[in-house]
Amino acid sequence: MPAQLLTRLPEAEWQARERLHQERVAVFADPYLERRSRGAKHPVEDFLFTYYTQKPGQLLRWHPGAGVLLQGAAQHRAGWKYYTEDDGDARVDPLRFLTERRDAVDFARLILARTAARPAQFGCFGLHEWAMTYRSAVNGVRHEYLDLRLGAAGTDDVVESARIRCTHFDAFRFYTPQAVPLNELTPTRESQRDLEQPGCLHANMDLYKWAYKLTPLLPSEIVMDCFELSWRIRSMDMRASPYDLAPWDYAPIRIETTEGKAEYVRLQRGFAEESQVLRGRLLDALDHALENV
Repeated sequence: MPAQLLTRLPEAEWQARERLHQERVAVFADPYLERRSRGAKHPVEDFLFTYYTQKPGQLLRWHPGAGVLLQGAAQHRAGWKYYTEDDGDARVDPLRFLTERRDAVDFARLILARTAARPAQFGCFGLHEWAMTYRSAVNGVRHEYLDLRLGAAGTDDVVESARIRCTHFDAFRFYTPQAVPLNELTPTRESQRDLEQPGCLHANMDLYKWAYKLTPLLPSEIVMDCFELSWRIRSMDMRASPYDLAPWDYAPIRIETTEGKAEYVRLQRGFAEESQVLRGRLLDALDHALENV
């Protein structure tokens, strides 16, 4: 990469950004690690560290993104994957990343761009979580340590009386067998690029997934923006679920009522707008990274 294309960060500057990032991560990671050490679970706050494959130690590592030269960083980045060193300095090597992970880059960009281009849908009311617990008397409950707010029969009644039209494969794949034919769509991994839409809470939580899968091409600041958005969406997702989260002080969004549906859509619209902005930032950051190849 031509030297003139690199942004040079003095050691004091990048180390300050690194510390700020680590402090930002610690707010979320430290309570999770403490709970894990004593075998405790949290139905909302554990999700981003258990469902997604990025672990706290990986998230803790700060990356400047492609096109940035970290002065005096060679010894600090020694052995870090997709980094190259030069006269004591270090930078991300986008060419190596692209060579090894071209398919992942292309798929992430395709999903992000196609989702951004579609109109948002707001009629799901979070029923994917209810479909995952349908007929729990037979199937059991996915989160076995949680009670159902309306009980098994009440949960089944909500599912059976609703129109269920989930577009997100990674939610649909957890449906109970009896709930699968109740969904108006049959999402698959292959159809994901054609079905993802910006009203979907899980598609918007997945901005974090696409961001960390593109690490270290992207700056860690944008990865954490995605993480924090996903964290807040997860809270709404579980509040609208059939589970009783009163022991964790989460007030339910009662989507089985007219008022609850209205509250769900109001919050869903807000997250859709916020996510579209962040989706655009991810696409811009990825394009910038690829310009540095």
